[in-house]
Amino acid sequence: MQGTINSYKRSIKRTSQRHMIVIVDGISTREKAAELVGKKVTYNTGQKDMTGKVASPHGNKGAVRVIFETGMPGQSVGGKVQIE
Repeated sequence: MQGTINSYKRSIKRTSQRHMIVIVDGISTREKAAELVGKKVTYNTGQKDMTGKVASPHGNKGAVRVIFETGMPGQSVGGKVQIE
């Protein structure tokens, strides 16, 4: 299953560098997104694979919050991820 990194998890004043909001292809409800909690997520930077884990659903339209390992580049926003 594939998804697209949409944004960092953020508030008005802060962004979380490891937490990303991912929109998953084919998922359009919060209930279906909740089934993905705990799944492994992989993002390829071109040199190495960055791994993460689905932590929770985000919003009501099927997005999920993924916690990646440290060192995620800013260029990853808009990039594709693989959900296993």
